Amino acid sequence: MANITSEIKLNVELDENRVPEKLHWTAKDGGVQNAEAKAMMLSVWDSKAQESLRIDLWTKDMPVDEMKVFFHQTLVAMSNTFHRATQDEKMSATMKDFCDYFAEKLELKK
Repeated sequence: MANITSEIKLNVELDENRVPEKLHWTAKDGGVQNAEAKAMMLSVWDSKAQESLRIDLWTKDMPVDEMKVFFHQTLVAMSNTFHRATQDEKMSATMKDFCDYFAEKLELKK
């Protein structure tokens, strides 16, 4: 059986100071073609070094209020992914509690 390869592309347009002005991404298998984004967080696991490597980018026109919502939604997604990956009910509940606390302190939930 042949291996299938899927590609995700990230394009970052920088200003003269190398600050992101525009972010676009493509994931053809997911039906995404050159979609614009204001922020992105990418984490990869280096198994050999036993460490997480990250790229966090946001455009200079990303509103702070949207960044707060983006962080909250990312934390919620990470908590859901952690549960699916580990089945650790106790820590998943703790992470969810933190997400609720985070939203409350930032007044994101009405």
